[in-house]
Amino acid sequence: MDSVECLVIGAGVVGLAVARELARRGREVVILEAADAFGTETSSRNSEVIHAGIYYPQGSLKARLCVEGRERLYAYCQERGVDARRIGKLIVATDAAQNDELKALQAKAAANGVHDLRWLTAEEARALEPDLYCTAALLSPSTGIIDSHGLMLAYLGEAEEHGAMLALNAPLQRAAWRHGRFEIETGGPDAMQLAARCVVNAAGLKAQAVAKAIEGPRHDLIPGTYYAKGNYFVLSGIKPPFSRLIYPVPEPGGLGTHVTIDLGGQMRFGPDVEWIEALDYQVDPARGDKFYAAVRRYWPGLPDGAIQPGYAGIRPKLSPPTSLSGGGKADDFVIHGAAEHGAPGLLHLFGIESPGLTASLAIATLVADQLDAEAA
Repeated sequence: MDSVECLVIGAGVVGLAVARELARRGREVVILEAADAFGTETSSRNSEVIHAGIYYPQGSLKARLCVEGRERLYAYCQERGVDARRIGKLIVATDAAQNDELKALQAKAAANGVHDLRWLTAEEARALEPDLYCTAALLSPSTGIIDSHGLMLAYLGEAEEHGAMLALNAPLQRAAWRHGRFEIETGGPDAMQLAARCVVNAAGLKAQAVAKAIEGPRHDLIPGTYYAKGNYFVLSGIKPPFSRLIYPVPEPGGLGTHVTIDLGGQMRFGPDVEWIEALDYQVDPARGDKFYAAVRRYWPGLPDGAIQPGYAGIRPKLSPPTSLSGGGKADDFVIHGAAEHGAPGLLHLFGIESPGLTASLAIATLVADQLDAEAA
């Protein structure tokens, strides 16, 4: 059986960031990815937004790692030539009752260390975006957009520069913790057996399944698995009216049907929140009716026939939807180490959804520090 020091399971943006950080610290790293390419699920099916850190509960991992990760990510992109732009975002109230929600959001952001939000009157907001309807808005100048594929390429390239290896088409079949090491069997056309001193489970949507496949560590604290599908529609046939991202006041389970702009200038709407039982990336064109209604609250001029089905992403949630609100509670990132499952050298990353991309460098540092501490 071949042996390796560290095994990272999952080659999404967080898994690649972790592999990069471990390799930079001199560890021998192999990355296992079940698919035939890196970043094919949550990491490539999102809004490609660099978040400021506004929405998350004070003291949560999401709040801390997003704020820390944001500035590190901008600096990294500049250093490595990854396209990232601070185009800014407007969070808008569309009736007077929502103005108080905006004020509460501004206070929450300040508690998280985000102090650059600017309150705008309706007139000030329309001076920036003339096609916008709102009663008030918050301007977030630190919010931006990024080339997520370029970022993952950069992470992988730097990891490989420091000796890491990526194994594609290598799904985890089974694993066991024996005598202080992890014995791993993969499937795929080039099935292999590996022994590793440390394992990082960064499998995203399949993190819980991977955790349950590892014999030896406790399984009773593995959280539930719930999928929140987010459908996106794209603007078609007319010139985009906005130069900034436009977000409504957040809704249960997500941030509302918002406007994002990609680096090529295409405007997208979404995601909505659709709770599903199994992975399904098809976009139902019939959902477009709800998109029109949601978007016209802040862009009344959206013409009929101007949006088309785009793509869908799925967020790994740790709590089920609630029957009253239609959304799950505000889950935090969850990182389980030896204190939770009893196996030193094993870290499970659960519920790594938004703002995982923004926080990826900070998550990677936290993971590497914890592994270093357990090895000391």
